[in-house]
Amino acid sequence: MIPSTTKGQRARERMLNASIELMRGSGLSGAGINEIVRASGSPKGSVYHFFPGGKPQVVTEALAAYTESVHEFIDRSMAGEDKPGEKVVALFDALAARLEESGYLKSCAAGAVSLDLDEQLEGLRQAVEAAFADWADVIASHLPFVDRRRARSMADLLVSTIEGAYIRGRAERSGRAFVEAGRWLAVLAEHEAAS
Repeated sequence: MIPSTTKGQRARERMLNASIELMRGSGLSGAGINEIVRASGSPKGSVYHFFPGGKPQVVTEALAAYTESVHEFIDRSMAGEDKPGEKVVALFDALAARLEESGYLKSCAAGAVSLDLDEQLEGLRQAVEAAFADWADVIASHLPFVDRRRARSMADLLVSTIEGAYIRGRAERSGRAFVEAGRWLAVLAEHEAAS
């Protein structure tokens, strides 16, 4: 969540936080202006006051804030472990817990939004692409592989797996996809680190 400051800033941040939660639940299509107003408790006019670009501006800024919070979540989840396999397991277990805490109703905002993209949403597509790249970078920074290109490639695999595990987890109402994928990917990470 985004920290609060002044009254106006708090209203703006409530709208961004509401947008994030709406996108996590139902992608771009679920984060309309009326839904953002309802979920944030803000007057409709304040949306256009703070976001004169309308919905595209709100969701792009919300995705930027979400990207940063997930970056910190990944960093925190992996930082407490020493071995690469343990780092991977810790991350995937934390993601399974996050999905469970949502009642299996919320996944990754960037992944959910990507399902709504078309050629008229190029700016938003770039924001989603940047989110995935950022998360791969932070994951790679925790993998002590000699070959940094391989660390980044492994990190890309983890990001792809995370997005798929969210889909399966919501469908199955279970964190099993995260837990099992984490264990298998941990074996790969340990093998690569030993190479």
